[in-house]
Amino acid sequence: MRKIRLVLLAGALSISSISMAAAQSATGGSGGSAAVGGTSASTLGVGATSTGANGTSSSIGSGGSAAGGTKDRSSTKIHGNANNLHGMSKARAQDGGTWSDSKTKTKIHKGEVSSRTKSMAHQPGGPPTKSTTGTSSGQ
Repeated sequence: MRKIRLVLLAGALSISSISMAAAQSATGGSGGSAAVGGTSASTLGVGATSTGANGTSSSIGSGGSAAGGTKDRSSTKIHGNANNLHGMSKARAQDGGTWSDSKTKTKIHKGEVSSRTKSMAHQPGGPPTKSTTGTSSGQ
């Protein structure tokens, strides 16, 4: 009776290792912030997708905040269907001619996750400072 249990256990382990080997996943994200003259703006986006024996599962998160200005605003939008998932966050803090701005776009399409963040800050009398970060990962 022990031999039968060992054979069944060994068979179950080999089946589970085959299904795990077929699973694929991708993750990615980016974020950034800008600050000048008491204003600040930050955004962040992250996404993940996984394909396995039970189908494909994807999720995305995005957000942003702005502070320190007299005109602070932020917004986040997430759209999607069975083939695509998109998230976009924007944040801007402005006090007269001084402003900070950040935008993040995150996308999941065909098993690939990509995200890009652009941040800028400006103070009167000089050029704006800019930075861009991003990532892309595929299956």
